[in-house]
Amino acid sequence: MLPISILSLAMLLTSSTPATTANVAAGDPGLRLLYTAAKTYEPLAWLQGKDRFSSDATIFLIDGNNQRPLIPEFTSTADPEISFDGQRVLFAAKPNASDNWQIWESSLEDGKPRRISQGKEDCVHPLYLPANRIVYARKVDGHFLVESSDILGQKILPLTYIHSNAIPTDVLHDGRILFQSSYPLGTDVIPEVYTVYSDGSGVESYRCDHGVGRHSARQISSGDLVFATARGLARFTSARAQQVGIQSPSGEYAGDIAEASSGEWILSWRLNAASQFQLVRWTPGFPELAKFLSRPGLNLIQPATIQPHAVPNRHPSGLHDWPNANLLCLNAYTSKLQFAADSIRSARFYTQNSDGSPRLLGTAPVERDGSFFVQVPNDQPLQIELLDSGGKILKRESGFFWMRRGEQRVCVGCHAGPETAPENAVPIVLLKSTTPADLTGSAPHSAGDTK
Repeated sequence: MLPISILSLAMLLTSSTPATTANVAAGDPGLRLLYTAAKTYEPLAWLQGKDRFSSDATIFLIDGNNQRPLIPEFTSTADPEISFDGQRVLFAAKPNASDNWQIWESSLEDGKPRRISQGKEDCVHPLYLPANRIVYARKVDGHFLVESSDILGQKILPLTYIHSNAIPTDVLHDGRILFQSSYPLGTDVIPEVYTVYSDGSGVESYRCDHGVGRHSARQISSGDLVFATARGLARFTSARAQQVGIQSPSGEYAGDIAEASSGEWILSWRLNAASQFQLVRWTPGFPELAKFLSRPGLNLIQPATIQPHAVPNRHPSGLHDWPNANLLCLNAYTSKLQFAADSIRSARFYTQNSDGSPRLLGTAPVERDGSFFVQVPNDQPLQIELLDSGGKILKRESGFFWMRRGEQRVCVGCHAGPETAPENAVPIVLLKSTTPADLTGSAPHSAGDTK
């Protein structure tokens, strides 16, 4: 028999087709929870710069036996995120139907909303950062770009510099910002998981086993990342260089899991695309889901438990006050790709024009140990291709990355994977000169220029 508190909550909820037989042990009876309800929900609509929710999206608060809209006077609310002390909530909202999405904050005690983001563009999916800052996605020229600001909506700092969509999904324990974008980065095709530091530097994919779409990643208390895929839930764990599938009950998961103090996960789940997402409880390793909350005709997503949680590490910026950025590749042969010995002779760099078309920046020599050292323009898309001695393209990056103003970045190799350690040796390119090849694009080039 369920505890009285869980039974009382169940009486508030309307019935629907159960997920599976609910024989998972009952969870935390004092659970306080926020979630979003909407008639329609498209988890991947952001890939095309579109709204994920219908205009009726509403954040609800479950507190004991009570359930109510968090901000009832607003037309639309979504994307709830609890503060580190468990006392406040960030969210995206439209006070009126004609408004754009903006970032708001409210105390959970008094429920009085305060607008944070400025401007007329849509701003969605906010997260708290250390030192009274937040991060969120702003729609610019039809694309969602990640930016941060202080808690007053001032001191705005763009964090992504690509002509495609990106939305933050979590702040990792180590201080990096987890965001979802496309793979290849900058192409709006397949959803993928990336990280970036809070100053916009050090962007990289979390793992390099690309191909299967993954989205809505969150870091759980163990340190693993859990996310949704077309085949169910999966995770990244520090011991593995590739994703690991989670043996969970069949169906579709929206991601954005929440952990209860009991150890249960609260998930947004539906049987198939013809049904609505509902909230379920699940203890990892159990074969069945326990029904928690469903409402006919509505999708229930984005569960967020109301409880304090650890403040992530604060990232100290290593950027310099320089007009450009420096990139050192230690060995282009260190790669998941196979290159014949002594075959790579040069590296050619591109950026993108405002319309997304490629623009050649220049070419730098690659030493026999695979090393090269270049200076590149900052805060714009960058793409590399490797050439042989005859100018034939050996490999071109499928997507793009960027470097911040004054960033100095050292790469182990070309698509080597973030888990790869460098050789303990000084690269030949630095033995010849510590001055990088100038690929800032000061001289005009066309995309077809090979010089």
